[in-house]
Amino acid sequence: MSCVLAATALPVMSQTNVLGDFTSQTDIGSPKIAGSATYDSSAQTYTVSGAGTNMWFTSDQCHFVWKKLTGDFILRTRLNFVGQGVVAHRKAGWLVRSSLDASAPYADAAEHGSGLTSLQFRRFTATNTEEITLPITNADVLQLERQGDTYVFSAAHYGEPFVSAQLSGLNLGDDVYAGLFVCSHDGDVSEQAIFRDVRLIRPAAKNFVPYRDYIGSVLELLNVHDGRLKKIYASPQPFEAPNWTTDGRALIYNISGRAEGWGRLCRFDLATRTPALIDTGSANRNNNDHVLSFDGSTLGLSDQSEAHGGQSRIFTVPAAGGTPRQITPLTPSYLHGWSPDGKFLVFTGGRTNKFDIYKIPSDGSGPEIRLTDSAGLNDGPEYTPDGRYIYFNSSRTGKMQIWRMRPDGSAQQQITDDEYNNWFPHISPDGQWMVIISYPPDIHSAEHPYYQPCYLRLLPISGGQPKVIAYLYGGQGTINVPSWSPDSQRIAFVSNTDSF
Repeated sequence: MSCVLAATALPVMSQTNVLGDFTSQTDIGSPKIAGSATYDSSAQTYTVSGAGTNMWFTSDQCHFVWKKLTGDFILRTRLNFVGQGVVAHRKAGWLVRSSLDASAPYADAAEHGSGLTSLQFRRFTATNTEEITLPITNADVLQLERQGDTYVFSAAHYGEPFVSAQLSGLNLGDDVYAGLFVCSHDGDVSEQAIFRDVRLIRPAAKNFVPYRDYIGSVLELLNVHDGRLKKIYASPQPFEAPNWTTDGRALIYNISGRAEGWGRLCRFDLATRTPALIDTGSANRNNNDHVLSFDGSTLGLSDQSEAHGGQSRIFTVPAAGGTPRQITPLTPSYLHGWSPDGKFLVFTGGRTNKFDIYKIPSDGSGPEIRLTDSAGLNDGPEYTPDGRYIYFNSSRTGKMQIWRMRPDGSAQQQITDDEYNNWFPHISPDGQWMVIISYPPDIHSAEHPYYQPCYLRLLPISGGQPKVIAYLYGGQGTINVPSWSPDSQRIAFVSNTDSF
């Protein structure tokens, strides 16, 4: 059976546009040496060459790879210059212009060859460029966000959080040219930059209603050790929470939103880049809490069908599909992990208006056992591969932080302690690493909402500081479930964007 997503979804690797996500390219201001741009669809990188005397004063010269965008958006990339360069102030980054005229109003998020990182802008046609300098040098992650007439430039050294600067009251019109640029700062030479992890994101509308209104999803694979990121699938109908199968050949995710087929599970074949529905019988309103057993034979579900009041209840089915077997009698119950020996399921249960962590025999033969009983919300439990610990997140000390405990609930210990709200610890199959999703400090500690700027962060199980491994727009549904590849090299996750 074909997955209902197939008719509208886009296998990213099949794109034939020679400029990838962009429409066209042009030289702004007629530089002496013509620029060029190419897109490598296999590596998903853009190589842009540009000349030009400057992006300053009353007019500009550069090479520009662009797409016309309307409304609010987020532009993100990782950037590297090629070679040492001739002029220290060669520059590259994101550029948003009201027109392709050399003297047009604009804003850019620029990294200079000297290391200067700045938000440059021209408010009116043929007026002098102004600049806001960020307190960071040699940034290689650049993000430019438009919120009406406000532009926010965020930059980072890969692995670190963003630092940001904001510009308000810049009216470039609703329809703009947006894309990548390179300027050599010397009309007699050409400079080159490589852009990777390029993302053009349309965020949710400001008046969207959570759990009623949805935007599209993008399936991404990330090598957590070298930072290589790839988009492999996208759909305007949202999907969530990919599990990686133990044979390494597929991902399992749930269809969300409220269109036809929501609540079904799909198996996404990594070789063919195609999804197919999994038959889970009457348990067909599954949320994003579904987990494979350690041996890969059985799939645990969190189903919220009307047969049990629309409240989440845990079932198990064979991994390939089959008749569901009910495990938890009480609702709501949200599955998050299996014990390595397959004997227990560990889950978050809402009991008497309090959410705590429980375990229950995986065959449903015994009662649930409460493992936490503290202030705040306790969620996201997951066993380590050796079965010695259960990691989870808890807001008992204020912010949502990562904790661990013994499988009987004893020796509860806080692992992270920072300004972020940290959710859903996922342990690598080799037991060496943990990936978490980190929400900004202004998100309520008990919430993990959709459509937020987030980080995925990596930290050693043995201890150490978390490192940012992905900058994304997502949240709920991004990594609610274990999503490591069997070789402990990569994770799968979901980011979000509306259609342009």
